[in-house]
Amino acid sequence: MRKPNKDELVFLPLGGSNEIGMNVNLYHYNGKWIIIDLGAGFADNKFPGVDMLAPDLSFVYENIKDFVGIVLTHGHEDHIGACGYLFDQLQLPMYATPFTAEIIKNKLDQVKAKDRAKINVVQPGSRFKVGDFDLQMIHITHSIPEMNGIMLRTPVGNVFHTGDWKFDPHPVVLPTSDFDALEAIGKEGVLAMVCDSTNVFNDRYSGSEGDLLPHLTKLISEQRGKVYVTTFASNVARIDTICRAAMANKRKVALTGLSLHKITDFAKNTGYLKDIDPFISDKEVDNYPRDRVLVICTGCQGEERAALQKIVRGDHPTLKITPKDTVIFSSKIIPGNEKKLNKVFNDFVHLKCEVFTEKTSTVHVSGHPSSAELSKMYELVKPQIAIPVHGEAMHIHAHCKLAKKVGVPQQIEIQNGNMVRLNGEPGIIGQAKFGYLGVDGYMLQPENGAVMSVRRKLRESGAIVVSIVLDKNSVLQCAPNIRCPGVIDEQENPAFVTYIEEEIADLMEHQKKQGNDEIIKKIRKKVKMLIEHELGKIPVVEILISRLN
Repeated sequence: MRKPNKDELVFLPLGGSNEIGMNVNLYHYNGKWIIIDLGAGFADNKFPGVDMLAPDLSFVYENIKDFVGIVLTHGHEDHIGACGYLFDQLQLPMYATPFTAEIIKNKLDQVKAKDRAKINVVQPGSRFKVGDFDLQMIHITHSIPEMNGIMLRTPVGNVFHTGDWKFDPHPVVLPTSDFDALEAIGKEGVLAMVCDSTNVFNDRYSGSEGDLLPHLTKLISEQRGKVYVTTFASNVARIDTICRAAMANKRKVALTGLSLHKITDFAKNTGYLKDIDPFISDKEVDNYPRDRVLVICTGCQGEERAALQKIVRGDHPTLKITPKDTVIFSSKIIPGNEKKLNKVFNDFVHLKCEVFTEKTSTVHVSGHPSSAELSKMYELVKPQIAIPVHGEAMHIHAHCKLAKKVGVPQQIEIQNGNMVRLNGEPGIIGQAKFGYLGVDGYMLQPENGAVMSVRRKLRESGAIVVSIVLDKNSVLQCAPNIRCPGVIDEQENPAFVTYIEEEIADLMEHQKKQGNDEIIKKIRKKVKMLIEHELGKIPVVEILISRLN
């Protein structure tokens, strides 16, 4: 893949195009690169034992000397979640508004990098420079404070990168979208607009956060037991709405989940979540009648270690579900999480709880633009080129069709890794490497690396572990020991285990003076052949050799 020429204005997504989540966007001009957003995503079944994904930024590391900084549009996990995981490899200065900066500092503190990071706090709506990039933040409403689109100005053309947005006429978190600024950049001239596609199939306005309050207030008034509400911890507007709905019903509000406590602290410290009653501790919940308490929980996407999962499993240290309690999922069901969430819904129903989701009740409004709002944005900004992002292939394709319909002269349909020239003759000029890393504790595991490959194999076929003891001449000193986790029940099938042990013992009669590597190779081949013949599958086979002096 060729590098861009110095005077080429280039856009390169390494995440968030052909998928919803994990947004990573690169821009190039004058030989330098800038990153807008550095998000994480939810893991799928390709990453056993992993909840979150970070982007593979091999392209960035290979060209790190040409990168000048990271600019964050807002504080949602799919836009800033990888900052902590990848800081040591990048160590680039970051630019964020006050609220977003607080979240980033916390993420960096978790990996002991806060004191080493250079975080530049910029005000919403401000204009500043990062290297040769002239940037202006433009406030647009979303479900989190201080969401700002980015206007990138260069001598060869301007780009408006929207980030996540909607046009909310009655936002809970003020201010409203800056229509004057959007109209002004449209008059100035925008070469390309890189724009959110999530809700392109919705032809009506997304709905206002302010309009959700009466619906939640009424729903909560109809419940007689304890009410649990789960939403994204970073959705400060929704937390505000839930608290006001609880206050209207004379319910005390408790929080459970570490991220909720942190986000609400950040919000209060930066001027949000005003005029709501103080939270009570989840340890205090039992001090109140069940119909006078509401608990806001983490876990709206069924995350294994989140508070809501602990509650439904019955292992939360202080909160216990009882029949006639209510659980409200005040969030979108992210594509790919349906199966996991349906299990959680059913688990609560089995416990005789009432469950409400976006599919059954008005408990959520989207933070993303409908086709009507997209049309309005194009009317204001008037770009020459439309580049849809933040969507799967079908979203991006539909968004391109909409942009053409409303009169945008050119549309470019892209996916992760496409290097797109914007000036001169616009179009895709190359392909960069992109991919996913599983956040596995303190490690980052590639999808097709040894660890994830073996885990998938273990999940599908189990393992055979063979332990043998040899002397220095490779003579077997006792019967081989076999363990078969995930393959067969050793207690129910002792004859089969004995059969494998005897076959290995016979094999070792012909391995005198052989080294460990050769012995391991032959035993593994033998065991795989036996298992495939008897069970029709090939498990992971591990050989452990101990030698006596």
